[in-house]
Amino acid sequence: MALDRWIALILAGVCLTYGYTAWFTMDGGLAPFMQRNPIWPSTFPKTLSIIGLAASLVILLGLEKAEAREGEINYRRLTDYNLGQALLLLGLMVAYALCLRPLGFLFSTAAFLMLGSFILGERKYLVMLLVSVLATGIVWYLVQQVLGIYLRPLPDFIGG
Repeated sequence: MALDRWIALILAGVCLTYGYTAWFTMDGGLAPFMQRNPIWPSTFPKTLSIIGLAASLVILLGLEKAEAREGEINYRRLTDYNLGQALLLLGLMVAYALCLRPLGFLFSTAAFLMLGSFILGERKYLVMLLVSVLATGIVWYLVQQVLGIYLRPLPDFIGG
């Protein structure tokens, strides 16, 4: 069996476990007034498990391989691809997660977006700066003000 089918089989097992938890154990402790709601806290996990299981079954049954494509990734020739960029992006993601609390959301996210676009090859620095700062500000405003979820905007040493 090919690597993609092994991964799909593992993913199907994870989705089945996740779906079982969502369907049978998550809603047991709901308050009586919440049981009449059309959307429960388990609605998204149920939907996600069904979509994940369907995608896994498509790969397991080989339905996605109607024709062989030239741009398909060959895992035996991983060194032919931009592996350095992928590893740098993974390292940047880890650094972002570690810097999020001490440096604040605004600086960490803007720096992550700028450095990530630089790693991927963008060299228009003004565009990178404007897009990253604007996107960071919009996301922070939506999460903080609209949703009411507190995100520490500034670093600890500034009083965030």
